Amino acid sequence: MKRIYFIAAALSFCATGIVAETKKPTAKWTCEEFLAVDEQFQPKVIYWSSAQTKAGKALGSAVDIEGAEKVVPMVIDDCKKAPQESFWSKLKGAWKKIEADAKSLGKKL
Repeated sequence: MKRIYFIAAALSFCATGIVAETKKPTAKWTCEEFLAVDEQFQPKVIYWSSAQTKAGKALGSAVDIEGAEKVVPMVIDDCKKAPQESFWSKLKGAWKKIEADAKSLGKKL
């Protein structure tokens, strides 16, 4: 029984060390750090980050899911092209493109 506690404690210690190394706000991530996130969680990182300001506070209570669905592949592609650049700048740039497209579409209607 003591052996199980030792193994659990060792695993807990290792996991804590890993978490401590990654406690960095997404606003300060590089694209390489973003791409290191499991692919199934990358959209969730983008949704969450899209709802945050650079200071880490919520921008609002809602996230534009339709817009975010368009932003996800844009950010992933841009980050793959330039892994050393800022994830935050790629995210902001993608949102600006989506907003500009929405404005130009609105003018056409």
